Amino acid sequence: MKIIEDTKTFAQQHRHCVATIGKFDGIHLGHQLILKQLKQKALELQLPSMAIVIEPHPEEFFALNPQDCPARLSEFDEKLQLIADQGVDYAFKLRFDEALCQLTAQEYIETILVKGLGISALIIGSDFRFGYQRRGDFTLLQELGRRYDFAVNETKSCKHNGVRVSSTYVRQQLADARFDLVETLLGRPYGISGQVVKGQQLGRSLGFPTCNVQLNRCNIPLHGVYACDVIIQTRDTQGVQQQLCLHGAANIGYRPTVSDEKKAVLEVHLLDFSADLYGAGITVIFRKRIRDELKFDSLDELKAHIANDVLHTREFFDTFSEPKSQCND
Repeated sequence: MKIIEDTKTFAQQHRHCVATIGKFDGIHLGHQLILKQLKQKALELQLPSMAIVIEPHPEEFFALNPQDCPARLSEFDEKLQLIADQGVDYAFKLRFDEALCQLTAQEYIETILVKGLGISALIIGSDFRFGYQRRGDFTLLQELGRRYDFAVNETKSCKHNGVRVSSTYVRQQLADARFDLVETLLGRPYGISGQVVKGQQLGRSLGFPTCNVQLNRCNIPLHGVYACDVIIQTRDTQGVQQQLCLHGAANIGYRPTVSDEKKAVLEVHLLDFSADLYGAGITVIFRKRIRDELKFDSLDELKAHIANDVLHTREFFDTFSEPKSQCND
């Protein structure tokens, strides 16, 4: 999949495309159904498929307090990989900024969709709103579609047990640690990917070294300690890529015992493994909630709880005869 950030880049290669627009947070089964529609229409018209991904989320752009935003299921780079996995040809990063907010609904269509990307068909939900003060709607798209000769096709709805699959619904299930249901809604286990960075090394001083993953999002969908599978992408001394599949105890949150900062962190203590993983790519797949995030009165109390967390994590994974991991797929 090719990624573009301006319409000129696309126009130099293609005159037309079939597109869809959205935040695509989590790329759940509903999104996957839309992307399937997108590819089918693109194949029918013999044109490239284009996912227009809004970044940042409008709620994040307008928020006075970042933690008031809906929690992100996936960061932008994770979205791109998940969209690519669906076989889409192009992803266009549509930057949500003040300039975009000032475009009228008609300017939005004419500037971005028609002149910019040359859409021949648009796959979109009937509740989609766009343009200045969100005045643009599905009816306007149909009206201007007739004027500028592009088709407007309504997205199909995806339901599970009678409930519409949406990013909000997935967030609700994650908050309740219903990871088996979340896996069904996503079509894959829920994980967070990133790069291992150097932290304060507090875990090491307490006897439980951790891999630290930087979280580049306003709000997080999980808080607390979890048993997790960990997939690590690293390279050997010859530069050959290797994949390690391990178990771990992950803490995701704001570390209230040792920090007053409001920047979330993800720390993972790997079971029975010790090596320098700085710079390695890592995916943390959440399997079971061990406990909520707590503030302790002392580091000794924190250390005792971490030891207990690790014990419960081991007990959880001991219930499986084989590792419960994506690595076995």
